Amino acid sequence: MLPREDLLKRSENRELAARLVDLAEQALKTWEPALSHFLSPPEQFEAQRLFQGLADVAVVTGGGYPQAERRRVGFNRSELGLLPEQIEVAALDIAGNFLFDSATHRDFLGAILGTGITRDKVGDIVVLGERGAQVLIVPELAEFLGATLVQVRSVPVKVSPIALTDLKVRPPQRKELTTVEASMRLDAIASAGFGMSRSKMADLIGSGDVRVNWKTITTASHALQSGDLVAVSGKGRLEIGEVAVTKKERYRIQLTRLI
Repeated sequence: MLPREDLLKRSENRELAARLVDLAEQALKTWEPALSHFLSPPEQFEAQRLFQGLADVAVVTGGGYPQAERRRVGFNRSELGLLPEQIEVAALDIAGNFLFDSATHRDFLGAILGTGITRDKVGDIVVLGERGAQVLIVPELAEFLGATLVQVRSVPVKVSPIALTDLKVRPPQRKELTTVEASMRLDAIASAGFGMSRSKMADLIGSGDVRVNWKTITTASHALQSGDLVAVSGKGRLEIGEVAVTKKERYRIQLTRLI
């Protein structure tokens, strides 16, 4: 079995960690995959960190499409493995005429929660403008939502199941780049990765608009390392790749920007 108490002590979110450990132990005991509800990006990062280095259990996330923000975490025995495609997610189309009463992500989410479904059962919501939206949800509640969600704002809607391949999502754009910096400071690397001045990036960091591994960082001198993920509000995400030290003792850093 897993070292439960050691895992819980390592976690910054003991309640979440306990639920995840329960699922992992269930998968080990039953030889069947066990799935969480939908988790936010910080919770997913905590889950991956928590089980890192444990050889007995495979940990995979899936949210219905590759760039999904809210995702379920799946556990299985490592010898059996687990693929993102095995993470069960249902997709629904919420169709209505929103031409004269436009609805935002918050409006669709509010209407869904108004049916009694809790937030952790709902994944991403893809807003389609005047046509409505698409929503990812745990499969066991898809039929319920289809029967109970009849209106968003003042607009009558019809909810119907769709295939995950019919989701209207834009493939993520990736830009690979390399920067050479005197240090691994957050402001220096992020300014290079997002193509803005260092002073502007320092302002964004100070105002709480920058997160590293989904934690808000307000110190411009925060040291990054390979594997870190930097997110800037409204600008996308930046993955810190391989880091090498040059002959002049500077840092050559591989970056991947996700837009």
